[in-house]
Amino acid sequence: MPSTDARTINVLLVEDDPGDVLMTREAFDDYLHNRLDVVTDGVLALAYLRREGPYADAPRPDLVLLDLNLPRRDGRQVLQEIKDDPDLRHIPVIVLTTSQAEEDVLRSYQLHANAYVTKPVDFEGFLEVIKQIDHFFVSVVQLPKGRGGTG
Repeated sequence: MPSTDARTINVLLVEDDPGDVLMTREAFDDYLHNRLDVVTDGVLALAYLRREGPYADAPRPDLVLLDLNLPRRDGRQVLQEIKDDPDLRHIPVIVLTTSQAEEDVLRSYQLHANAYVTKPVDFEGFLEVIKQIDHFFVSVVQLPKGRGGTG
């Protein structure tokens, strides 16, 4: 059953693994009421965020869920470009990845990730992580409103 929180946010998932995309979509469809858009590589993520090409009318996301290991431009590069861009840096970025490597955790925080979450491998654990992220960003924290978009 979808959440009953009054606020809806736009979430951008940057993920190339079809299984992880499917699990995230299922979590949003079955349990959450927020809008989820998906891009599958770092180049598309930046085009979406900058509203370029086919993403000219895309909503500005309120939250980005970012995998580190992506084709064309990896998540570290995407994170750095987001946080270096004055029009994008206010958007919270959650690194959501399979890596538990300390250097990935440290580098993500050095690049100003808002959180680093290791993906559970089982569906129930993954679902619980997505629900907790959603609860935190919808019910607990206050996000900036209307910064250059519909978000």
